[in-house]
Amino acid sequence: MKKSFSALLFSAFLLGAVNLVDGQTVPVIKEGEAQVVEGFNTPDKWIREDLWVETEFDTDGDGKLDRMHVDVTRPFQTETEKLKLPVIYETSPYYAGVAGDVEGMMWNVKHELGEDSPTPRVHPVVKRTGERPIISNSLIREWVKRGFIVVHSSSPGTGLSDGSPTIGGPNESLAPKAVIEWLSGKDNGYTSREGQEKVKAYWSTGKVGMTGTSFNGTLPLAAATTGVEGLKAIIPVAPNTSYYHYYRSNGLVRSPGGYLGEDIDVLYDFVHSGDESKRAYGNKVVRDTEMAQGMDRKTGDYNDFWKGRDYLNQMSEMKAALLMSHGFNDWNVMPEHSYRIYKAAQDLGIPAQIYYHQDGHGGPPPMKMMNRWFTRYLYGDENGVEKDPKAWIVREDERQVNPTAYADFPNPAASDVELFLGAGGNGHGSLMTNKKSKQKNETLVDDVSFSGDSLAQLVNSKHRLLYLTPILTKDLHISGLSKIKIRLASSKAAANLSVWLVALPWEKGEKVRITENIITRGWADPQNYKSLTESSPLKPGEFYDLSFDLQPDDQIIPAGQQIGLMILSSDPEFTIWPKAGTELTVDLNGTSLTLPVVGGKTAYENAVK
Repeated sequence: MKKSFSALLFSAFLLGAVNLVDGQTVPVIKEGEAQVVEGFNTPDKWIREDLWVETEFDTDGDGKLDRMHVDVTRPFQTETEKLKLPVIYETSPYYAGVAGDVEGMMWNVKHELGEDSPTPRVHPVVKRTGERPIISNSLIREWVKRGFIVVHSSSPGTGLSDGSPTIGGPNESLAPKAVIEWLSGKDNGYTSREGQEKVKAYWSTGKVGMTGTSFNGTLPLAAATTGVEGLKAIIPVAPNTSYYHYYRSNGLVRSPGGYLGEDIDVLYDFVHSGDESKRAYGNKVVRDTEMAQGMDRKTGDYNDFWKGRDYLNQMSEMKAALLMSHGFNDWNVMPEHSYRIYKAAQDLGIPAQIYYHQDGHGGPPPMKMMNRWFTRYLYGDENGVEKDPKAWIVREDERQVNPTAYADFPNPAASDVELFLGAGGNGHGSLMTNKKSKQKNETLVDDVSFSGDSLAQLVNSKHRLLYLTPILTKDLHISGLSKIKIRLASSKAAANLSVWLVALPWEKGEKVRITENIITRGWADPQNYKSLTESSPLKPGEFYDLSFDLQPDDQIIPAGQQIGLMILSSDPEFTIWPKAGTELTVDLNGTSLTLPVVGGKTAYENAVK
C-alpha cells in the first residue's frame, strides 16, 4: 500500500539522511535538529514577496481596519512541489528606519525630583526607508536552508503598516496575532495595502515560531500572550517585558542604560515611520494624550497605564513554549525582564528554558539550542528538548556558544545569606554575618557629578557608603536575586536611591570585562516605601524602611576579591540629576544585604576564612 506524503515525510525525518521523497524535496532532521538541505540552499531561487494582513483594530483613525505589511521568503519548492513548511517569524518597529540622534529628543534630566523638565522635548520626524518586497533579511540565511519559511512584518505605524505605534499597547500584540492567524489559514491576507484581492498562506503548515532581539524580542511575547493557536514556540532575546521596569525602578524615574532621559514617548517618536498623513492622529491620541497623561515622570508610581504595558499581567492565555535569552550585564533591558517571565511561564506549566550570558545587550542562544527548540515545536520532532536542563549559563571566561547546563536558575543549590553592615562606610565599612548592635548612623551627601565607578574606587568619600566582605580565600558562586533591606532618612522630601554590588579591587584597562567590577545594581524611590502605586513625600530626618531586589545574576566571584555594597543617591548614568547636597542617613542597625550563595552560609563562611 502506498504511504501518504505525510508518512513519507516523517520517515525522511527519522532517516535523517535523505531529502527527496517521491521526487519531492523534504526537510531533514538529524539528532533532533533540522539540517541544511541542499535543495533549499538556493538563495537565487527563493521566492520573496510582500503583502498585507488585515487586523481587528483601527489605530490611525481612518475608519478602516489596519493592515500590516508582511514579507515572505520561502524555498521555491513551496511553489513547484506544493511543499508546506513551518514558519519562523520576526516583527519589528525598526525595519523602516528610526529617528536619528536629534538634539533635545530625550527628556532633560537636570532638575529637582518631582518637578517638570525645565525644557520642552523635541519631536523628531522619521523618514521611512526600505524597498519592496524585502522588509528585512534577518533570519533567512540560517533558517530557509533548513526547511523553514521566514516571515517579517512591520509593527503598527511603522514602514508600510497601517496604524500607530503604542509602545506596548494592545495593537502591538494583536498585529502579530493577525499575521499568525493568516499563516495558520485565516482568510485575512491581501496583495495590496488597500485593495481587495486576497491571498492565502497555502505554503505554511500553520505552525509558527517567533524570535528577535530587544523590541523585536518583546513582540514574540506580546503575540504569545494573546494565546493565538498557531504560535508554538518563541525565543525572545533581551526582551522588554514591562515598560515600567524599563523606564522606572521601584518607583524611581530611571533611564535605560545608555539612553539618559529616554521615556516611552521618546521611543514612540523614535520608531514612528508610518504613513506621514496619518502621523498627526497618533501623535495626538497616543503620544500627547494617553502617554502624556499616564507616564507620570513626577512620581514614578506604577499605575494603570504601566500595568497595561506589563506582559506579566497578560500571560494567562499564553501557551507557546518559551526559550528566554539575556545578558546578566545588560543595563539597557535589564536581566529581570527575562527572569520574571521565565518564572511565570514555569508556574503556568509552559515548557520553558532560560539562557544567560555574562555580556551586555543582545546575544541569542547558540544555534544548536534554537534549532532544537524550533525543530521540537514546529516540526513536532520528539527530540527531548523539554527534558533538557532548564538553565544554560555562560561562565565568565567562556564564549556565548559554550554555556554550562544547570538544573534551573536560580541555581537550586543557592540559599540566602544575610550580611549586616559594620561602621565606616565613608571609607570602607564591613559586611559580616553577625549583626552588631547600637551602631551609629552613617550619612552620604548626594552629588551627581561623581560617577558610580569613580565612587567605588575612592578610598574615602562623603558621597557614598561602601561596605566590604573580607577578602575571599575561595571562589564564591552567587545565583539569583540579591536583596537590600535599608532603613534611611533624607534631608529633603524626595531623593534618589541607588545601590551597586561591586567586586574590589576595581580592575582597569580596555580588556577588563564588566563582570570583573560590577556584580549587580538596583534603584528605588524612598517615597514609595509603602508600595509601588503610592508615593508619599518624605519628612526630613524621619527614618523609613524599604526593601527591594537587585538585578538577577549568576556569577563566580574569584578568590582575592571583596564583595562591596555601595549605597549612593543619584546615579548619573540612570537617574534624574538634582542639585548636589541632599543627605541620606542610613541606620546600620536596620540595614542588611542578602546574597543568594550556592552552598549557602557554609560556602560563604568557607570563602571568607
